[in-house]
Amino acid sequence: MSAEKPLPLEGIRVLDVCQVMAGPFCCMLLGDLGADVIKVEPPTGDQTRSSMGFKLKGDDSLGFLNLNRNKRSIALDLKSEEDRGIFMDLAATADVIVENYRPGVVKKLGIDYETVAARNPGIIYASISGFGQTGPWSQRPGFDLMAQAASGIMSITGHPEGPPAKSGGPLADIGCSMLTVYAILAAYIGRQKTGEGQFIDASLYEAGLSFAVWDICDYWGTGNIPERIGTANRMAAPYQAVRASDGHFVLGANNDKLFRRLCETIGREDLIDHADYATNALRLANRDALIADLEETLITRSRAHWVEALLTAGIPAGSILDYAEALGNEHAQARDMVMPIRHPVEGEVRNIGFPVKLRGTPQRVRRHPPLLDEHRAEILRELGREAAHG
Repeated sequence: MSAEKPLPLEGIRVLDVCQVMAGPFCCMLLGDLGADVIKVEPPTGDQTRSSMGFKLKGDDSLGFLNLNRNKRSIALDLKSEEDRGIFMDLAATADVIVENYRPGVVKKLGIDYETVAARNPGIIYASISGFGQTGPWSQRPGFDLMAQAASGIMSITGHPEGPPAKSGGPLADIGCSMLTVYAILAAYIGRQKTGEGQFIDASLYEAGLSFAVWDICDYWGTGNIPERIGTANRMAAPYQAVRASDGHFVLGANNDKLFRRLCETIGREDLIDHADYATNALRLANRDALIADLEETLITRSRAHWVEALLTAGIPAGSILDYAEALGNEHAQARDMVMPIRHPVEGEVRNIGFPVKLRGTPQRVRRHPPLLDEHRAEILRELGREAAHG
């Protein structure tokens, strides 16, 4: 059997000085690609171990177990001079540091970018925060909910007649994680040319704002502030959830060709040349009436009937799945989106699978989500410090 190819980030060391979601998810993605991720935890552990999500057999929550595979753990009290010395020795060996303390805290601890870079000029140091390291909001507590509110996401989420709503998923947290990975990899590629690292300032707030790239066009183009429109789309119609006889499904007939095909498929040819629906601009302007006309027919048959009929006709459509259905269907199984991991306490624990696939060097689980301080001895040995912590 041939040996597995080295993963793309093999040989890169990352210090994960993070808790909860955005930072740990960022570092897990790097670990999935082969980086040696060392999770530097306070003596009590990442707070997610105890406070986020359902627990199985051990002390660690499922939230923690889904955010921390492919990492090693060492517990350090960064207020302690001795443990801070261990951290600085680790930092001297690292390529990347990711931290998500409130701005200013790492400076007080003496582990900020400037201090680390004086010892390791090539370090790529990413600070993740709620609102960034500068500006009048920089000291605000930063969680996904607050970032969704401040970035405008909540103002456009939900139905017009209802209150503002946050995205069901942690959009700002996960978005910030992925944008930080993008910045880290860009900085690492740049370091190959210059030999110099750099500081990365990432925030949940700006990640949330980046998702406005589509909706903000309406505001900048017309001066109208985007409002909540439920599942509909600002740029095309019909493109939303619609009612069938047994509930809602989604369809997208967002150009003239698809709209004509939709009308033909459901037997509503009378709508094709309707004066109010002849162009996309007219369909947008008269969206509520259009949906009402379509639903007169759609409510006569089931969701399954319409989804099959529309897909057969080449019209984008789909069922609205809950998570049991989304992860339990044959397509999710074919895409390996439920990934069992062996764990020394839990036995087998499920993780969400790798969200993108590398064909030549596919990601793999090399380490289970670590127990608190599980790898202290081996990490200290690597630093030549085993005598200090025997």
